[in-house]
Amino acid sequence: MRNAILLLILLSTSTMASQTLTIVADEWYPMNGVPGNSKPGYMIELAKAIFSRHNITVEYSLLPWKRAVKQTRSGAYNCVVGAYKSDAPDFIFPDQHWGIDTPMFFVKKSDNWLYSGELSSLKKRKIGIITGYNYTDDFDNYIKNKDTTHIQFSHGTTALETNIKKLTKGRIDTLIESTYVLDAKLKKMGIADTIKKAGSITQPLEMYIACTPALPSSKAFINIINKEMTNMKNSGELKEILSRYKISPWNI
Repeated sequence: MRNAILLLILLSTSTMASQTLTIVADEWYPMNGVPGNSKPGYMIELAKAIFSRHNITVEYSLLPWKRAVKQTRSGAYNCVVGAYKSDAPDFIFPDQHWGIDTPMFFVKKSDNWLYSGELSSLKKRKIGIITGYNYTDDFDNYIKNKDTTHIQFSHGTTALETNIKKLTKGRIDTLIESTYVLDAKLKKMGIADTIKKAGSITQPLEMYIACTPALPSSKAFINIINKEMTNMKNSGELKEILSRYKISPWNI
C-alpha cells in the first residue's frame, strides 16, 4: 500500500513539474516585450515569478493582438497579458489588476491640435490605430458606425512601430496608444523628442492577465494569481520587478 501511495505522489509531482501555462500577446512593452529578452516585460516577469512557486512553466510568445485573443478564447493558449476587460469580457480575470494604463492621442511636436473630448473633432484627423484593440465604447462605436476613411488600421506584431513611422512620414497625423508603451517605443527608436501627447481618449484603465474561458484549468491559474500577487506585494518582490521597468507599485 505504501508503495502505491508513493507512486501516486511521484506521478502527481511529475505532472505538476511538467505543467505549462502559455501566454500570448502582441509586443506592448513595458508590459510585455520580446520573448527571451533579459527584460521581457514586467507582466511576463510577474507571471513567471508567480507560477514558478507552483512548478508551472510559463511559455510566452508574440501574436497580433486580435489573433492572440481569438486563439486564447478557443483554448489554443492559456492567457493573454495587457488586456482591458473590454478586450475580452468573457475571459477569466484575477481579482487584482496588473497596472493602470492611460490611452492618449499623440501628434508631431509641431502640431498644435489637442483633442477636445468630442468625437466629431476627429473627422478632420488622419488617425492610426491597431486592428483588434478596444479603446473606449464610444470610440469603438464611432469606428463601426461612421465614415472612417480618415482612420487607418495597422496589424501584426509591429503595428505600433508602423503607426509611428506613418506619423513621422505624414501618412497619418494622429495615433492612439498607451502612454507607457509609446514612451518606451519612442525612446527605443531614438525619436522621443519628435512626438507629444495631445489629450486622453479616456480615463485611466486597468490592465490584466486574462485566461481563456475554454479550459477548466483557467480558474486554478487565476486562483494562484490571486493568492500570490498579495504575497509578492508583502514580500517586496512586486516592487522589485516593477522597479526594473520604472513602474510605480499600485495598491492591492
